[in-house]
Amino acid sequence: MSATFWALLPPIIAIVLALITKEVYMSLMLGILSGALLFAGGNPVKAVETTFVVMSDKIGGNAYILIFLVLLGILVALITKSGASRSYGNWAIKSIKTKKGALLATTVLGALIFVDDYFNCLTVGTVMRPVTDKYKITRAKLAYIIDATAAPICIIAPISSWAAAVGSSLPEGSNIDGFSLFIKTIPYNLYALLTIAFMLFIIFTKMDFGKMASYEKALDGKLDAEEGAQEDLEIVGKGKVLDLILPIAVLIVACITAMIYTGGFFEGAGLIDAFANCSSAQSLVIGSFFALIFTFLLYLPRKIINFREFCDSFVQGFKAMTPAVMILCLAWSLSGICSEDYLNIGGYVSSVVGGSAMIGMILPAAFFLIALGLAFATGTSWGTFGILIPIAVAIFGSESSMLVVSVAAVLSGAVCGDHISPISDTTILASAGAQCKHIDHVSTQIPYALTVAACCLLGFLFAGFTQNGWIGLLSAMAALFAVMIVLYIKVGKKNAEA
Repeated sequence: MSATFWALLPPIIAIVLALITKEVYMSLMLGILSGALLFAGGNPVKAVETTFVVMSDKIGGNAYILIFLVLLGILVALITKSGASRSYGNWAIKSIKTKKGALLATTVLGALIFVDDYFNCLTVGTVMRPVTDKYKITRAKLAYIIDATAAPICIIAPISSWAAAVGSSLPEGSNIDGFSLFIKTIPYNLYALLTIAFMLFIIFTKMDFGKMASYEKALDGKLDAEEGAQEDLEIVGKGKVLDLILPIAVLIVACITAMIYTGGFFEGAGLIDAFANCSSAQSLVIGSFFALIFTFLLYLPRKIINFREFCDSFVQGFKAMTPAVMILCLAWSLSGICSEDYLNIGGYVSSVVGGSAMIGMILPAAFFLIALGLAFATGTSWGTFGILIPIAVAIFGSESSMLVVSVAAVLSGAVCGDHISPISDTTILASAGAQCKHIDHVSTQIPYALTVAACCLLGFLFAGFTQNGWIGLLSAMAALFAVMIVLYIKVGKKNAEA
């Protein structure tokens, strides 16, 4: 079955089942088992053995990523429990004077918390909700800002859990450095870049449209909080603003320092070479561990929280990251069963489409649409990475210039699908952080996300046909600029008539 048509069956099964059932865990597991069954020649006992051999190898090889996620979850729980987030919100209420200022402050805070989308959604929502309430900003608008500065920021931030997840999605034996590939995708990650630009346009011009405009007009400044909304993580401390800023700053600095350390900077390597050759996953673990130690030393001597509360955050942080850990483990295992050592999907796919110029031209756009649909149906970007990135590598190989654009298309489509999916964890967390009715957040955000997605699709089509990612970026930006002008004229005219 190796390097044959049958090698395509496991990811197809995973994708189809995910689209039908919307259960990503079971879909990925059945995809893994089907691949193991093919490899074992139909022997069920051998197939189960193969499944867990692959899973064990992949989890062991990516243990740093899992440790980082757990440490990050603990840090989020600690900062929230300390009361530092609440103190920042109280400070912001006194410092911000206008509605636009409140929205921009929410955007800036979301951009600064780029290490993880879970961290972003929960922290930004908790901190900025009192501020936006003061200026009668609807919870749906707040949820949109939170969501637009969560995954779109994380997916272009080298020091983030998303960067580590993308790098770990590469198939074994590809000879591609995951961190370097991720850095190269940033200029071509059209959905992330255009979403940020479009969000700023909405804030500065106040040009709401679609469901959001109707929603804002209907409420007219009334508080639209979710009835019976769950309380945030219990706040037991009296943390100050610095108790929020310092742990995040130390986390960022420690991770950067760890990257150049593992890249050999202190042994004579150049700065750029150190970043290119670093172990990003190991660096994130080292950086987050030192940030956790710093937080311990910052909080306990000052009695911000006590030792028991500090230890309780370990369990709470681990629980928060369990879904991400589960998805990654299954996605890695599916990638492993499709690798050269087993079904060798790359050998088959490359032989079929590698030499077709026309297919190569439309593949970036196709990857964008497939990733969008898969992430929408399953509610997960990371699972989409694990399924589609190995296929992109198999088609283009490590030497193709279009590999970077195609992987960027996968990342863009996955984030877009995640954005508009009502079952997405980040969409749910954005609603929870803003304490907005979930269906209101989803329905008001979809028109914005699809507007940006249409411009991205055009950009990836141009990138494919010209075989140039920069032309794709420029064409997508031009399309978005044209959309902004049309909205400014039409919505502005409508507002003037009203």
